[in-house]
Amino acid sequence: CVCLIALLLIGGAAYGAVRYVDGRIQQLNQDRVADTGAVSPVSMEAESPISQMANLQLNPRSGELLDPTEIYELATQQVVGISTEVTSPNAFGQMVTGAISGTGFIISSDGYILTNNHVVEKAYKENLKVTVMLYDGTEYEAEIIGVEGDNNDIAVLKIDASGLNAATLGNSDDMKVGESVYLVGNPLGELTYTMTAGIVSALDREIAAEQDASVNMFQLDAAVNSGNSGGPVYNSRGQVVGVVTAKYKSTGVEGLGLAIPINDAGEMVE
Repeated sequence: CVCLIALLLIGGAAYGAVRYVDGRIQQLNQDRVADTGAVSPVSMEAESPISQMANLQLNPRSGELLDPTEIYELATQQVVGISTEVTSPNAFGQMVTGAISGTGFIISSDGYILTNNHVVEKAYKENLKVTVMLYDGTEYEAEIIGVEGDNNDIAVLKIDASGLNAATLGNSDDMKVGESVYLVGNPLGELTYTMTAGIVSALDREIAAEQDASVNMFQLDAAVNSGNSGGPVYNSRGQVVGVVTAKYKSTGVEGLGLAIPINDAGEMVE
């Protein structure tokens, strides 16, 4: 089976989170593919602001094709850095403080943020401080609103802010193999707001998680490194179609990243 393993790589004083896949990747059976659809509309009367946000953002607006520089400019307004101060032993057994760093992106103008569960898992379990940093350097302490950690690796954070530029969420069911995608994240926890590009390499990859349940992901060949976890996958219209979650780790393997389709992530957010 395929297992997902959270690994922390040391990068100076910071730590970058990403999940590594090591094993056999299976294609989803056709029955499961047929059952995968767009997120159901959510009533605007719903009490949860997350539900309201999901309804608005998962109805993608049509947009013109953007060049990579325009997508990057958009991403700098939507992508955030996420860090959690933790204390852990170093190689000599001494307790040192570092930051587990990952990526997230804004999904509502009033400060809801989507990321991976494994980026904030330790903070969630141990009630540690989570800090979100915007492109201009502004920092906010974040509240962990909820996590989907057993199988799906999604978390929602909230910062006390308003007037933010929320990402437009596209329809991942419309993705085709070969189309261009762009990632913006914080590899190694230090190289903030790095952009990488590639194509959708395959759809409907079935990845076994810790509880022997399968997670539907799509494959891409854009560079994914420690710290990219939780970042957005943009299509050529500047719409987010996925959440960067894992990479395949094996000797001689390159350019094999994995992301959760945004339609699936949207259901988890709700």
